[in-house]
Amino acid sequence: MKESPEIAIPEPGGPPAVCVVVSRYNGSITARMREAAEATFRARVGDGGEIAFIDAPGTFELAALTAAAIDTGLYDGVVALGCVIKGETDHDKYISQAVADALAILPVQTGIPVAFGVITAGTPQQAAARAGGEKGNKGAEAMDALLDTIAAMTHLAESADRGERASFSLDRAATDKADSESGEN
Repeated sequence: MKESPEIAIPEPGGPPAVCVVVSRYNGSITARMREAAEATFRARVGDGGEIAFIDAPGTFELAALTAAAIDTGLYDGVVALGCVIKGETDHDKYISQAVADALAILPVQTGIPVAFGVITAGTPQQAAARAGGEKGNKGAEAMDALLDTIAAMTHLAESADRGERASFSLDRAATDKADSESGEN
């Protein structure tokens, strides 16, 4: 059985159309995530790609609005950005789990990739560190993940159209949390 050679994933045939759904709750954090997601998109795709933004009232509403964006048929993928910070009760756990579960199932159900850019932090300082601080920016990371997934799915589809098995590698290095000194994400 002949295997396909390992290649770098090409960008899709045309620039992707991407939707970013952003929670307004903890807006000082999510605004920085949105800016980084847009900057990452522009840096990788250029001016030819289409990017749209939808404000969500809170993180819980990300799943419904992400599903609605997918249902329009206008987008090649969606980034969901939000921030949940621990309070005095366990409310944060229920919101975080519900949103993670709902967003995770959407790509399986629809075939449209969704990137999870939701910070779940114990303190506002931890959230800020993950929105452009010392821990990076989850908005940029989510956009990178979405664009890589769109490219990979495009390559898989194009290989299948040619009757070939796909074998490829990403041409960008991924973050390796296990290799970091602190091991903390």
